[in-house]
Amino acid sequence: MDLLIIAVDIALVIVAISVAFCFYRVAVGPTIPDKVIALDTIAVNTIAIITLYSVKQKTLLFLDAVLVIAILGFLATVVMAKYLQRGDIVDRDSN
Repeated sequence: MDLLIIAVDIALVIVAISVAFCFYRVAVGPTIPDKVIALDTIAVNTIAIITLYSVKQKTLLFLDAVLVIAILGFLATVVMAKYLQRGDIVDRDSN
């Protein structure tokens, strides 16, 4: 068996365990910001899982999905941070 495949399999298991801990934080998290950070971490871990799977399959097909998930995860985190800070997402200034 190739050493790279073994390393990718080990990394996939570690990232899967990290996702499980993040799901626990989403379910139990004491505050809303904790839950938002856990959801952002799940998005990052999903990116890692897809990238590792792409390396394991020796293909570049999944990297477009990685880019889409990264952009959506970033936008969701920014929107939630703005909502938690101001209580509103869209500024309605009457200038």
